[in-house]
Amino acid sequence: MRDKKEILHQLYIELVKLQKEVIASGLKLCVILEGRDAAGKDGTIKTIVKHLSPRETRVVALAKPSDREREEWYFQRYTFHLPVSGEFVIFNRSWYNRAGVEHVMGFCTDKQYKSFFSEVELFEEMLVKAGFYILKYYLDISKEEQEVRLKERAENPLKQWKISPIDELAQKHWKDYSKARNEMLHKTNFKYTPWFIVNAEKKDKAHIAIITHLLGRLQYKNKNEDLLAENYGLVFPVTPETLKDKLY
Repeated sequence: MRDKKEILHQLYIELVKLQKEVIASGLKLCVILEGRDAAGKDGTIKTIVKHLSPRETRVVALAKPSDREREEWYFQRYTFHLPVSGEFVIFNRSWYNRAGVEHVMGFCTDKQYKSFFSEVELFEEMLVKAGFYILKYYLDISKEEQEVRLKERAENPLKQWKISPIDELAQKHWKDYSKARNEMLHKTNFKYTPWFIVNAEKKDKAHIAIITHLLGRLQYKNKNEDLLAENYGLVFPVTPETLKDKLY
């Protein structure tokens, strides 16, 4: 097995190749990253975009909705941030907030929560038919690892910006989040926009695994197939078996 730094360097080159193809072909590439608090979404995104063109790459991490946005159609504020042709957009949390934190923390009604599951299928089907390519990843970590990372976040002065009131409740509502996660993955694992579970317990390996999987799902010129075989086996499609055996 090659050194992780060497593998990552080669993957950066593959990502640049991919971006050239996205631009040339006019692909509208949308990657969604969901997961537990402190599961490593920020670090994964930083790793993916490190050497990509900032002109054709955007990271979307929306704050809580404004009073006006609360009165909009739920998906409305997300459509504004979708990629145009030739653009690569990564959502650091997405419209799936409704099926996760909004539901668990009581930020939406039960009616809104139930409506989400019928609307999101139509929404994503519409996007795919309009030419968007969507990849959905759920980053999962153990309760023990989350506790360690949240403590580090609180103590590290360079990570203070990550702290939120929701963090303090992540451990308390662990089982509630687990239940919401399982229901979300089960109900929204659509054939045209399937979910992939990522075991993110080891950050560095998870970064490599996600990038490798992402590159493997897309076609671009001069792809290094041998490199993409080194994925550590940390990314799984959602199936009844993986929902039962691959989640914390």
